[in-house]
Amino acid sequence: MPDYQSATLTRALFYGRHTPAVPGHLPSAVLQSIRMRISLLTIVLLTISNTFMMFAWYAHLRDLSARPWYVAAMVSWLIALFEYAFQVPANRLGFTVMSLSQLKILQEVVTLAVFVPFAILYMRQAVSWNFLWAGLCLLGAVYFMFRPS
Repeated sequence: MPDYQSATLTRALFYGRHTPAVPGHLPSAVLQSIRMRISLLTIVLLTISNTFMMFAWYAHLRDLSARPWYVAAMVSWLIALFEYAFQVPANRLGFTVMSLSQLKILQEVVTLAVFVPFAILYMRQAVSWNFLWAGLCLLGAVYFMFRPS
């Protein structure tokens, strides 16, 4: 039997939402496994993308504060190129198994999950209860976006 899971991931990556259909005779457990693999790969790619995003958006505040703004803008732009190299495939994959709203909420959760360690470890910001409260609000958003209709 061909490896439909790998083939589906490949098609989703290259074709996005217009992925050719997976054969309908697959058991629901296999289809669920495919959806889970795509979701997990989406999360991994979004995490990598968001790591680049944090550096593109905020690292210049610490590392290039004495340089002209246009130097910081060019360095940030170059970093953002790598962000998009992971973000575009992540969104294409995720959109094959999630709605646009679900994908957006997932992105926000990943952003906060990457931002907190970045802010504390790299930018040396003080730990705050506000990180927890923001996370709890996002959990509520996740619940409402992913609950069955």
